Amino acid sequence: MKLVRTCTCLQYFIVLACLAAVALARPQRPDSEAETVLDERSDNGDGNFQYTFETSNGISSSNQGTPGSEGQSNMQGSFSFPLADGTIAQVSFIADENGYQPSSDLLPVAPPLPEHVHELLRIAEEQRASGITF
Repeated sequence: MKLVRTCTCLQYFIVLACLAAVALARPQRPDSEAETVLDERSDNGDGNFQYTFETSNGISSSNQGTPGSEGQSNMQGSFSFPLADGTIAQVSFIADENGYQPSSDLLPVAPPLPEHVHELLRIAEEQRASGITF
């Protein structure tokens, strides 16, 4: 006796639908296909350098560096990238002896200090000046 297995059109359709669902559910990564459209670099070999780059998906960065007084590289520059809502995030920065100091409208800003805090700081400074320690 020979067993023959037959598939109906419905079974083929179900298998095809499952394969299509798996293919469509895979993560879409358009950024993985981004290309560098601008890449300019210069390095003088003495700690002074500059670079600028841009990619086809809207990411860009520009930095300039100089030798710092403590042996570090001081840098200033900016970078930008597209956000999910279609706007562009822009950040400028300075990195030197005082640390990394970013500047952007996207960064949170602390509320102003209440007036009584200024008075407390003034009192504390007077106490320090008169030799009072805690």
